Amino acid sequence: MTTRFRLAAAALGAALAVTPLTAKAETFINVLTGGTSGVYYPLGVAMSRIYSENIPDVRVQVQATKASVENLNLLQQGRGEIGFSLGDSVKMAAEGDPEAGFRAPLDKLRGIAAIYPNYIQIVASQSSGIKTLEDLKGKSLSVGAPRSGTELNARTILNAAGMSYDDLGKVEYLPFAESVELIKNRQLDATLQSAGLGVASLKDLATSVPVQVVAVPADIAEKLGAPYAAGEIPAGTYDGQADTVPTVTVINFLISHEDVDEEIAYQMTKTLFENAAALKTAHAAAEAIDLQTAAQNMSVPLHPGAKRYYDEQGVATE
Repeated sequence: MTTRFRLAAAALGAALAVTPLTAKAETFINVLTGGTSGVYYPLGVAMSRIYSENIPDVRVQVQATKASVENLNLLQQGRGEIGFSLGDSVKMAAEGDPEAGFRAPLDKLRGIAAIYPNYIQIVASQSSGIKTLEDLKGKSLSVGAPRSGTELNARTILNAAGMSYDDLGKVEYLPFAESVELIKNRQLDATLQSAGLGVASLKDLATSVPVQVVAVPADIAEKLGAPYAAGEIPAGTYDGQADTVPTVTVINFLISHEDVDEEIAYQMTKTLFENAAALKTAHAAAEAIDLQTAAQNMSVPLHPGAKRYYDEQGVATE
C-alpha cells in the first residue's frame, strides 16, 4: 500500500467517524391555510410553531391560499401535507363536484381531525338598510373568492332561502379584508364570511362603521342538514352587536393525503392535541376543538397515522 493510498484511506475513515451514519433527512410539512385576514392563517402559523418545536427532523412552512377548495386540490396534487377545509367542501371534493371546483373525485385525501365550526356571518353596513336575508335582494354582496369554501357556502345559503346571485344587485368575489374595505368606502353593502367567531376582518369593520349582523334562520339549517347545523353569533361578538344572532354553522377539518408518511401524520395529530392551548392563544375559534369528536363525520377516509393516535386515546373513529 502506497503512502498516498494510506493517507487517503485515513482521511476517509476520519470523515466517516465524524459523520453520523444514522442522520435522518429533514421532512417537509407545508401547512395550507387561507387568507391572512381569516382564521385559518393564524391557526396555521400556530400549528407550524407547534410542529417545528415538537416533531423531530421537520421543516415547516405556512402557505396562504384561497382556502378550502384550493387547499383540497393542492393536497390531491401532493403540494401540501396538511390543510384546512370546510366540511361541505371536503364532501364535494370526495364526490368530484365540478360546480364546486373539483373536476373529478379527489381520491387521495385523508382526514386528520374535525376542529371547530365556521359560522356563516353576513354583515352589512347599517346605512344599507339590510336587516334580513330578504333585504339582500337588489343589494351588493361580497361572497368570497370564486369557488372558495366561503363562496360555496354563500350559494348554498341563498339557495336554501329561495334566492340566487341573480336576485342581488351586484356580486363581488373578494377576500375578507378587501370586502371590508369596500364597505368602509361605501362601495359595497354587505359581506358574507364563513369563519370562526370574532374573525379579524369583521372586527375591523365593526370598529370602523356601524354594522348590522344579519340573521340566518334556524329553518335554513334544518333544510340543509349535515354538514350544516344551526348556531348562534353571541351578542357582543362584534362592536355594536347588542343581540345574539341565529345563523348556520359548518365544521372545519384538517385534511392530509395518502402519500404523507403514517408516522408524520401520527405526530401531526398527536402534537396538535397535546398543544391545543397554543392554538387557543392564536385564535378563540380553537376553543371548540374537542378530541372526543375529532374523528367524526368525515367525508374522506381517516389517515392511518391519525387513526393510530385516536385508537391510543380511545376515541371513536367510526
